[in-house]
Amino acid sequence: MSPTASTLSAASTVSAARSVPGAPPRRIVIVGGVAAGMSAATRLRRLDESAAITVVERGEHVSFANCGLPYYVGGVIARREDLLLQTPASLAARFALDVRVRTEATAIDRAARTVRVRTTGPAGATAEEDLPYDALVLAPGARPLLPPIPGMERALTLRDVADADALARAVATAGPDGGAARSAVVLGAGFIGVETAENLHRRGLAVTLVELADHVLPPLDPEMAAPVAARLREAGVEVRTGVTVAELGPREAVLTDGAAVAADLVVAAVGVRPDTALARAAGLEVDERGGIVVGPDQRTSDPAIWAAGDAAVKTGAIDGAPAHIALAQTANRHGRVVADSIMGRRAAAAPAIGTAIVGVLGLQAAMTGWSERRARAAGLDVVCVHVHPADHASYYPGARAMSLKLVAEAGTGRILGAQGVGPSGVDKRIDVISVAIRGGLRAPDLADLETAYAPPFGAAKDPVAMLGLVADNVLSGLTPTLQWHELDAARAAGAGLVDVRTPAEYARGHIPGALNIPVDQLRGRLDALPDGPLIVSCQVGLRGHVAARLLLQHGREVRNLDGGYRTWSAVRGAGAVGPEPGPAPAAGEG
Repeated sequence: MSPTASTLSAASTVSAARSVPGAPPRRIVIVGGVAAGMSAATRLRRLDESAAITVVERGEHVSFANCGLPYYVGGVIARREDLLLQTPASLAARFALDVRVRTEATAIDRAARTVRVRTTGPAGATAEEDLPYDALVLAPGARPLLPPIPGMERALTLRDVADADALARAVATAGPDGGAARSAVVLGAGFIGVETAENLHRRGLAVTLVELADHVLPPLDPEMAAPVAARLREAGVEVRTGVTVAELGPREAVLTDGAAVAADLVVAAVGVRPDTALARAAGLEVDERGGIVVGPDQRTSDPAIWAAGDAAVKTGAIDGAPAHIALAQTANRHGRVVADSIMGRRAAAAPAIGTAIVGVLGLQAAMTGWSERRARAAGLDVVCVHVHPADHASYYPGARAMSLKLVAEAGTGRILGAQGVGPSGVDKRIDVISVAIRGGLRAPDLADLETAYAPPFGAAKDPVAMLGLVADNVLSGLTPTLQWHELDAARAAGAGLVDVRTPAEYARGHIPGALNIPVDQLRGRLDALPDGPLIVSCQVGLRGHVAARLLLQHGREVRNLDGGYRTWSAVRGAGAVGPEPGPAPAAGEG
């Protein structure tokens, strides 16, 4: 029998087993009605028409677009109802689901297989009920973290529609005279914090973005996050890193460095914690960070209970270790796995890579997998590659430069992660690399990917292919490289720095102390080079590669500054000599 026929036969068997005449319907209770919970509920209905499926949601809305909440607050999404993808009535009509909002699960009796729920009516009256189950799904999501500091009780969060409503009201009424708010502090510069800061800025507030880490978007490496911070500052958002809020007053926030900043309203976006109080009280296994421990099929330590979404522990794709990844795509996928597992279908959740993107004032910032910092912290020997290509063919009008970074394991070339920032085209390149990680490709394999090409959309040598080509040069030992954060130590150890760009580029901005010898003059000026090991640098790395290959064949010890002046100046540009450099060169000019 063919695999397809076997699968169809198994599916028919499951369907038939659930449709035995006279058999009682299978009772399935789902706690949580957003991404994972509703994905499980609708998939279950598609697999079993006879099951009695009840979804309880403590909030007022189900299946809402929580990723759109900041944009509703900022007015980009004008209609609140556009956030409400489904309602209990629509889900009942299409899927015959019993969806109950304002209904909180308060206790699980595993022996009796019942869930105690409490429903709050419109007038505030409550009623309790025990719901029996044959299968129970826990998808309660996560709760926002609130730092224990004085005054934090006035901080707002942004996790659901009610939060968005409260924040929108505060924007309109939190000013000192009861009118529109004039200032805001956003605590936490992760993806949600940056989105919130941008949208409050769009509403005309003076925004201060506060981040305890040394740069915004901490999951990214500092040189990749630096352009985002620069864009925020250029727009008028005050960005404060390396500090946090020490105390909140009625109209201000006092930071840990003693500075006081205006804060008619405050939004806390410092992270989330798995909402697992119900699971803990029921005696289910949770890990040290509070996540519900599940097997590959999302089944918990109780064989009649499954869990998915932000509350459940994932398996990391890079190291196979437990991971806490709160992403809507992952929650939806794992909800489907839950449904298949309950119905007896072969189901296993794929390890989570961790792929995310944020738009910030016209920039895209995206990542997949691990950053360089995380890989090094895990003890891995890594190779990093930076390129700064155009989003499409440089000769076609409108080409704009992006910055891409690839992190690979030295020796094996295994892709560990990638990051990108730029006005356009970043999303599809990070998506391609995410697929490459899932497929087990090595970094040099990226050079052989066949991506769609026409001048308005890409280049004959796609940015992803460029990453693969450079990675192949480095991994094979053809061209030794040096990272921007390794430059100071190398120079302190006696290496000379040669800038191989044109004199005009050098004059616009260069690394202090660099000797300028253009690459086209290098063969004739070898005697002008300092003795000892050398580091060569250009604008983005390509001319440096040419120079390094030339010098290596003349017997010199040399390394190319990976990503060139553009990567170095993203973080260290305040120490550059000369004015800020102009736009990045088109692809291939580096």
